[in-house]
Amino acid sequence: MIRAKSLNISEILSGNRTLVKNAMLTIGGSLIIATLAQLRLNLPFSPVPVTGQTLGVLLVGILLGANRGSMAVMMYLTEGVCGLPVFAGGGFGTAYLLGPTGGYLVGFVGTAYLAGYLMQMHWDRNLALLTVGIIVSLAITFVVGTLWLSLFVGLSTAVKLGLMPFMTGEVLKIAVVIVSLPAGKKMLNHWQNS
Repeated sequence: MIRAKSLNISEILSGNRTLVKNAMLTIGGSLIIATLAQLRLNLPFSPVPVTGQTLGVLLVGILLGANRGSMAVMMYLTEGVCGLPVFAGGGFGTAYLLGPTGGYLVGFVGTAYLAGYLMQMHWDRNLALLTVGIIVSLAITFVVGTLWLSLFVGLSTAVKLGLMPFMTGEVLKIAVVIVSLPAGKKMLNHWQNS
């Protein structure tokens, strides 16, 4: 009778090094978004706060690629829905996804995916393409978010309160992404090759 060899956890993990690294990158990406979400500035005239979430979503999407980046965002959303205080200002729960700002959160998945996909197509090798790619990717969050917000306040008010006040901040975030991208790539490559 042949007995199957039982594996211990270290053997399992060492045999699936790529799987473990992908899981760690995805979890790490969700934590980056959660951390940057805590940078929050409430606007007295808008139900939508200014946060660091879109910065995190862009960085995670661009650095981790389409699949891992969008998975990190989905993990972040799941963490928040399950009760971890990861949404802006320590928020959590399904009310965030169903409330006026829920469309922005859902739009993050598409933003991370498209940003990662465009970088996988090497748009990051050209500053103009990189900038356009980031803007188009961000548009997903703002289109989905503004349309969702319009269900609560009407379209013209949603554009006025949920889109226009954020354009200056998003330009700054785009600049931060572009400037920090080389260092982020270097750190990620070093970690993946270690």
